[in-house]
Amino acid sequence: MSRGTEHERPGVYSSYDASTVVSAGRSGAAVGLAARCGTGKADELCRLSRYEEAVSTFGEQEGITKLVKLLFQNGAAEVCAVPVAEEGSYEAAFALLAAQEGLAVVVCDSTDQSVQQSLRQSVTEASEARRERICVVSGGAESVEALAKRAQALNSERVVLVGPAVSGGDGAELAAAVAGAVAGESDPAVPLGGAELKGVDSLTAAYGDNEIDTLVRAGVTPVEESGGVCSVVRGVTTRTKTGGASDTTWRELTTIRVVDDVVPAVRNALRAKFRRAKNTEQSRGAVRSQVVLELENKLQKEIISGYSGVTAQADQEDPTVCVVGFAFQVAHGLSQIWIQAHITV
Repeated sequence: MSRGTEHERPGVYSSYDASTVVSAGRSGAAVGLAARCGTGKADELCRLSRYEEAVSTFGEQEGITKLVKLLFQNGAAEVCAVPVAEEGSYEAAFALLAAQEGLAVVVCDSTDQSVQQSLRQSVTEASEARRERICVVSGGAESVEALAKRAQALNSERVVLVGPAVSGGDGAELAAAVAGAVAGESDPAVPLGGAELKGVDSLTAAYGDNEIDTLVRAGVTPVEESGGVCSVVRGVTTRTKTGGASDTTWRELTTIRVVDDVVPAVRNALRAKFRRAKNTEQSRGAVRSQVVLELENKLQKEIISGYSGVTAQADQEDPTVCVVGFAFQVAHGLSQIWIQAHITV
């Protein structure tokens, strides 16, 4: 820091400067980002905690830098950014992000459906390997019908498809803003609907009620602008079918987010407390008690609305394995309030 004009008089002097640095959210989660970039080293992961770091790494005018800013503005605690060469493939970037621990959300700047399907596969495989996360993608300025078809093609509880697009953008900006909002919400049971998106001024389309109905039922998360503020209408996943049949089990975004909160919490607690334990009745009782303790904690925080059937039993085929079982009910978000008025004249 420059000291400015130096004086000979003894004393305490000061100086200051100001900038538009956008830093990480205090309670948010980490977000993974794969985006085209003409600068920086392609396929190399960069951990960023401030927008200023993205500017110095990639340059202020790069699209990836603008997406990092939107992520931080909307609540991301950290961004793991992987630049993709202009003519390169996203596969290597997705592989790097899949190997990272602690990512809650992954977003990419591509609106190509095949790239988004590759991201879906990467996110699914990472989640199966105990690195649970979701991804947010965009169809750009596609029509309502095209967005609905894209959602059906993706059809995954771990994929969020947003629409329309930010005016003057290609859709990646809106995906980044929504991804930041998801990462910034510490309570997984709180619905995304109503979340204000910072850094987003106007959209390419204004949906009517019938169009919003079509989008939500198809698995698209619509965003609207009102009074100069852009906000999410309702947060849903693209999972609307199972085996070709309609299925709304995983439609609400809060469902997979609660599952990704509860199951890892139980898993991590057991891993920490039973690293070197015997598979005895006494140990299994302690395991069961620990699971109940974790579930009670989630119940008190209203992340789940109930649980039952907690068991811890020795596996019949392998005496070194303890099989833990339990059931829980996801706490549902409040999306609508219906008023029934009875009027007497």
